Amino acid sequence: MEESSRPLDALNEARNKRVIIDLKNGHQYVGKLKAFDIHINTVLDEAEEREEGEVKRKLGTVFIRGDTIITISPE
Repeated sequence: MEESSRPLDALNEARNKRVIIDLKNGHQYVGKLKAFDIHINTVLDEAEEREEGEVKRKLGTVFIRGDTIITISPE
């Protein structure tokens, strides 16, 4: 895998893979990254809300506002 030169390149490489998203409010979501825009507004499929590593609830498809996100990382 070639090294990404820009943050959006790294997100593009993660498309259709499972990612972990940590939010400013302490919530964590895990799901398949389907889409994002330049504001890092993000769509996850098969999303789950996690609390302390445990699945709290299954949500399906979710939209997360980019300005609420702290980190996005591979699962």
